[in-house]
Amino acid sequence: EEEFKWLLQEEVHAVLRQLQDILKEASRRFALPTSGSGGAVKQENFVLSTSGTDQVKGVMTLQGDALCQADVNLKMPRNNQLLHFAFREDKQWKLQQIQDARNHVNQAIYLLMNRDVNYQFKTGLEVLKLMDAVMLQLSRARNRLTTPATLTLPEIASSGLTKMFTPVLPPDILVNFYINLNKLCLTVYQLHMLQPSTTKNFKPAGGSVLHNPGAMFEFGSQRYEVSHVHKVECVVPWLNDALVFFTVSLQLCQQLKDKISVFSSYWNYRPY
Repeated sequence: EEEFKWLLQEEVHAVLRQLQDILKEASRRFALPTSGSGGAVKQENFVLSTSGTDQVKGVMTLQGDALCQADVNLKMPRNNQLLHFAFREDKQWKLQQIQDARNHVNQAIYLLMNRDVNYQFKTGLEVLKLMDAVMLQLSRARNRLTTPATLTLPEIASSGLTKMFTPVLPPDILVNFYINLNKLCLTVYQLHMLQPSTTKNFKPAGGSVLHNPGAMFEFGSQRYEVSHVHKVECVVPWLNDALVFFTVSLQLCQQLKDKISVFSSYWNYRPY
């Protein structure tokens, strides 16, 4: 009984402070300005390419949760023609995954700090509920980075991203940017227009993170088939740091839950 009281009064608060410190470090990694900080977010340049092939190369400038510059070189397979596209100077592309992940981290920090330092936990159940709430936010933060959105090809074609470039993307090229784990990814789809007289059985593709050659879709009364897919990526070191912080924090939460559960099975049990 005394040991359980000590756990509630001392060790729980020590773990909460440790979690706050780790998650504040995770939040800093996202490099977004906090309210009132006023500091400019640094820009980082990344080269996205695939070893052994120069079919697609992308140079991206990431500023917090926004791609503020993008240069894409694409070598067309059929005639080796080199195409170059870049973001218009007045355009930025928000990476919603990064913004959402950071929001979930900050919500977890808020939950941990939403008690006075002198607050006394009365029951193990109270601690378990807090840990569950924090773990839910951390799991959501991690999932936003590890699970890119599934999109249909018409959704990619109609996204604002297609209007970001100069010169304008030709109708037979689609691009998509997303985060996958600790990587910034660029996918370029080359399309083949299907003629009305084609004998191919038209079957529109559903939602996917990455569509394969042969996928078909209809957009603007025109039918297309994906002929080539190029995916290039680059590790973003601070995203890797953030994912490690999430894992360590989730482990700490689970360890505290396990300790509380052992004691609670005796201390909180009341026969009716």
